[in-house]
Amino acid sequence: MTQKIGLFYGSTTCFTEIAAEKIQAQFAPDQVELFNIKDTPLAHAEQFDRLIFGLSTWDFGEIQEDWESHWDEIKDLDLTGKVVALFGMGDQVGYTDWFQDALGMLHDEIAASGCIRIGFWPNQGYDFAASKALTADGEFFVGLALDEDSQYELSEARIQHWVEQLKQELAEVG
Repeated sequence: MTQKIGLFYGSTTCFTEIAAEKIQAQFAPDQVELFNIKDTPLAHAEQFDRLIFGLSTWDFGEIQEDWESHWDEIKDLDLTGKVVALFGMGDQVGYTDWFQDALGMLHDEIAASGCIRIGFWPNQGYDFAASKALTADGEFFVGLALDEDSQYELSEARIQHWVEQLKQELAEVG
């Protein structure tokens, strides 16, 4: 039996929402429930044992507006024992010094919550100067990194591979 996954995202220009829908489509029907945090309290995430959070980085490393308006709520979430994966949207060419920074900030915000983090993504195939979303060794992003501005043509395959990776990691954590 598959467990329900709550996918919570914020989306200003619809790109994060479209990515969320594409992620949802890679899972079994009705396995992933989508929630736009503009319309759904972030506390609703506590009802799921498996979560995916999606957000975008804006301008010079800023958090997407819907996430920003709920940012203080993140520290109050009880994510103990929950399995959490992240994905982010960014522009590695236009904002090369801040690529996926919001993804890294969200990761840092949930890191001490007692959750099990999965879905780290290799940083190969990207060209950027700096990112807060890299693991300590710099080899991985803390979640799936998508660039709809400079590498739109790679997004479909990246989503597909990432979801396959998530399925395997979810099976391993039980």
